Parts: sequence; C-alpha cells; structure tokens
Amino acid sequence: MTGGGRGAGTVAAVDLGATSGRVVLGRVDGRGAGTLEIRQVARFANDPVRLASGLHWDLSGLSRRVDSGLAKALREEPGVTSIGVDSWAVDYALLAGDRMLCEPFHYRDERSAAGVEAVHTIAPFAELYRRNGLQFLPFNTLYQLAAERAQGAQGDGGGCLGLADSLLLVPDLIAFQLTGERVAERTNASTTGLLGIDSREWDDELIERLGLPRSVFPRLVDPGETIGTLRGEVAAGFGIGSRHPLEVVAVGSHDTASAVVAVPMRPESAAYISCGTWGLVGVELERPVLTDAARAANFTNEGGVDGRVRFLRNVMGLWLLSESVRQWERDGETVELAALLAAAASVTAPVTVFDANDPRFMASGDLPARIAEWCREHGEPAPGTPAEFARSIVESLARAFAEAVVDAARLSGTQVETIHLVGGGALNELLCQRTADRAGLPVLAGPVEATAIGNVLVQARAQGFTGAGLESLRALVATAFPPRRYEPVAG
Repeated sequence: MTGGGRGAGTVAAVDLGATSGRVVLGRVDGRGAGTLEIRQVARFANDPVRLASGLHWDLSGLSRRVDSGLAKALREEPGVTSIGVDSWAVDYALLAGDRMLCEPFHYRDERSAAGVEAVHTIAPFAELYRRNGLQFLPFNTLYQLAAERAQGAQGDGGGCLGLADSLLLVPDLIAFQLTGERVAERTNASTTGLLGIDSREWDDELIERLGLPRSVFPRLVDPGETIGTLRGEVAAGFGIGSRHPLEVVAVGSHDTASAVVAVPMRPESAAYISCGTWGLVGVELERPVLTDAARAANFTNEGGVDGRVRFLRNVMGLWLLSESVRQWERDGETVELAALLAAAASVTAPVTVFDANDPRFMASGDLPARIAEWCREHGEPAPGTPAEFARSIVESLARAFAEAVVDAARLSGTQVETIHLVGGGALNELLCQRTADRAGLPVLAGPVEATAIGNVLVQARAQGFTGAGLESLRALVATAFPPRRYEPVAG
C-alpha cells in the first residue's frame, strides 16, 4: 500500500549517532505510487571528550555543528516545512533555567556501575523488568541518575542533579535549543527505565523511591507531535528570519525507533537488525513481553512509533570493528576498511568465535588485546593479523545476531521468515552473508540510512505528505530503496 498523502514537501532530519551526526533533507510525495528521496547536506564527527570527571559528550560542540548543518540545509532548500531530531538513547543533560550545567556524561563512562548497586538495593531487577520492561544495561538512565545523585550526596562538588530544574535527553536538548520547549519524546523516554511499560507515563512511584526529583522530568510527547517553532534568534541565525514559522516535530527520537520505521518489513514474519555502533536485534510487536524467560534472555521492550513495541536485544555491534581499527591506527598502521573486509572475506582457516557481548568490550581502548585475552581465557587461538581479527569479529557478530533472532522469535511467538538488516552494517557484505548463513534465513540488506529515513517519514506524515499507517511508510521505503537479498549458504 502506498500513497495517501495530500501533496509533496521537504523536511530536514538531524540524525545523531554515537560516532557521527548528519543533517539530511528528505522529500516525500505520497500521491499515487509515492516517491521518497533523501540527500545528506552535512556530516560531522561526534567524538567523546575525557575530562577530569570522566568521559563526556561534547554537546556544546555538537549543537554548533547541528546548527551549521541546518543553516546549510535551509539555504539549499528554503521550502523546508519542519525539522526532526533523533539520537542515541539513555544519555541526558541537566539544566538550570536555560543553561546546561555540565557536558553530559557518555554512557561508556565507568560511573554507572555504582548506580546499578544503588538502584537494585531499592528495586531489584525482576521488579524493574515488570515496571519498565527493559533489559539490563548498566548505563540505562536510571543507573546514571543514581550515580549522579550519589555524587551530589558526597558533598564534594560532584553531581549536578541537586542544582537542576530540568532533565533533557539528547534529542530533546537539541529540540529545546531550537524551540525553547522542554519535552521528552516517548520512544527515547522508554529507554530511561523510568517510564511505566503499561501507562507509558513517568513512573512517579519509582522516581520517588529512587530519591530523584520528579520536577526535572518534562512533559511527554509522541512521534508526530509538534514540539514548537524555531525561536526568533535561531531562525535569524539560520538566515530565514520570520518568513515562515518552521516547526520542530517529534519523531522516533531514539535512533532505533526511527530506524525501525524505515525497515521495509512485514512485522508478523520478520526480524530486524539495526546495525551501526550497536546491533539492535528483534521484532516489532503490539504488546510487550514481560515473561521471566524474556528477562532471563535480557530482551528489552522499548517504545516504538505508533505505540509499537521494539522487542530486542542489544549486541555490541560494529563498535568491535571500528574501535579495533582505531587501535591499529594508534599503533601506527594504516587501515582502509574496505580492504580490511576484503582480506577478512579471504581468510579460509577457521577463526575463533568469541562472545561479542562480553562486558570487557564495552569501554574504548585496545579491543584487539581484549579479544586475544578472551581467547586465552577460553583456550582458543587468538587471531594473528588484522584480517583474522576482522573475520573473527564478523563471525562473532553474525553468531550473536542469529542467536538473538532465534530468541526473539521463540520468546515473542513470531514466525520469522526473513531478517532485515539496516544501517551501516548493510554495507558489510561479509556480515550480511554470514548472518544469513548462521541464521539459515535470507537477509534483506538496506536501507543504509534507515534512521534518517524514518525521521523524515514521521515528519512527512505529520505534515500530510504521506499516508497514515506504518505499512504505507514502509511501502515507500521498499520502492525507493530496494534491499539486497542474501540467501543462506550451508556449510
């Protein structure tokens, strides 16, 4: 099913990933068969900074790069009707008035470990799972906030929570800077651990039990709602003045929520893998799965667009490869990714398949050394060359992806017939093929820019450029970005 729109128009998507950000223009025409086009107008790095207090995001610098990208987009396409922002989940900024108190902590910072113990002393994980439906990840927002609260209680100047009057997740912070409106978009708020799985409202009782100030949590909005219009000084800075009130529209502001919108799938018979820095592997459901088996398998129930549930498991993802490449470059080697993957595909000897989700691989640093350490501990031969390391990483990710698909199907009752792999991983032919081989199911790869496309489509629907249902949006994606099919090969 396609069409259903009342016209055509262009929107701007701000898509912020854990290593880079981009501003994309999307033009959608939902009339007739419908068309969908996207064009990247700006791309920029998003690198963490190590301060005395720990690992932080440079949100101030990132905001400047977003503004520069949006200004360029509006120069190139003055007819843009709205802006939408998505980013990674869980991390937040604390504000007093309009001022950000400190640069947000990075989810890979070590401080959250203390928050886990503090939270579970008050609310054991089994109870949390019944309340919020989330898998255990030590960096979920409630653990970070518990660590922040403990820092403030020490009276040593640590922690900004006691000084704050509002808390904004990263995409909501960017939207606030554009509009002056403080909101929390629900798909991203669902990753905090503080949103009720049934009510989809802030869990006031849990917030109180954890000793967190309820007043800092803003009103909740759904994808498709208008957050506000550009503040006058922002519009002037973009060079558009007041010629038209440019809206900022809530999208699936958790990047995976936007990516899943752009998966051209039939949810009743498909699994998806949104593969970038992380690999998010799961199925789309109407209702959460809160069984003991789902909790034991560490599956999460996160909010999706249109009230859908993203039932999935986090897998470490292409971080394993990108951080290994960074280490080799720090060691003075020159690494070209395409050549490395071609060499990995040519490796014929068996390589060790390791546990891609081992916690030791979470932090930045010398990942090849940690992979070798894992191999020694388990009595397995360690890879010797970068090509062997890359092949070992791909095989380990493919196994983790295939196992997560099997578990998602079993736990949810979904009869999975195909796997859709979107995001940057769709360009990795070896990973796509080995995932198909290990899962014994066809993999349909693409689109690569699924997150930005999903962001664009939710805005376009809000502006009336396309039909109402997710099925209509996904039909546009399938036509505009036909996926590449990888059939499983035995052996």
